[in-house]
Amino acid sequence: MIPIVNINYWAVLAAAIAGMVVGFLWYGPLFGKLWMGLMNFDKKKMKETKKKGMGKTYVLAFLTSFIMSYVLAHFVFYLQAKNVMDGVILGFWLWIGFFATTQLGIVLWEGKPLKLYLVNTLHNLVTLAVMGAILAVWV
Repeated sequence: MIPIVNINYWAVLAAAIAGMVVGFLWYGPLFGKLWMGLMNFDKKKMKETKKKGMGKTYVLAFLTSFIMSYVLAHFVFYLQAKNVMDGVILGFWLWIGFFATTQLGIVLWEGKPLKLYLVNTLHNLVTLAVMGAILAVWV
């Protein structure tokens, strides 16, 4: 029988916010220009997208970050991750097993550049590691 998890929603919220911060930095100052080039986005297209409004997009992005954090909190509980390194290692194993493998399809089947795969999937690795670290010390 799977035990009932007593979720610390403040920890989940903090990890979700941290995930959004990682995304902001990753697709902004760190790799934003590279990502835009790999996606064939130019400044004109980005301005058009911003004019349409990004509010709904950011709300949905936060929701997905919150859900990922919530589910990760269950793994932290079940596997009894108790410190930063436990959380980072847990994030790594979930990333390699689920994100790195499934996202490779954009290269294999969609013909996207390997660099785009690396930018996107390494973002997920960092996000899971940061979230895992936060949840392991707080949950």
